[in-house]
Amino acid sequence: MKKIAIILFISLLSWSSFSQHHEKREKIKALKVAFITERLALTETEAQKFWPIYNAYESKKDMHRRTSYNKQQQISEDMSEANAKILLNDLITLEKDRQNTRIEYNQNLLKVLPAKKIIKLRIAEDEFNIKMLEEYKKRQKDPTHKNP
Repeated sequence: MKKIAIILFISLLSWSSFSQHHEKREKIKALKVAFITERLALTETEAQKFWPIYNAYESKKDMHRRTSYNKQQQISEDMSEANAKILLNDLITLEKDRQNTRIEYNQNLLKVLPAKKIIKLRIAEDEFNIKMLEEYKKRQKDPTHKNP
């Protein structure tokens, strides 16, 4: 009975941690959506067409990031030459896929947004990432800092 209680307690802790992490990700995503919408001054029609394209691209980017991480974990000093060649080819293929995904994304954006707004989008994303990094650094220095 004691073992079951311990397992249940650990499960609840890990679920709670996952839930908190998920909530933080969702909050950051909401902040990013608001930030980009404001910076681009998207009309309602533009927003309706833009966000599905953007979200699909972000999902593909996340998939590429996870795949790349998994491939990086396979690298070791004692891997065989044959395995190293396979891994290298996989990494090259992944880079090509990333590039093709980015090109396709920009082509799809051009169908719904003017080029000037697409350039503004890149700037807005960079600005948002810088703000998030600055906020992270502040919170590392002062864990009681609560600004979003």
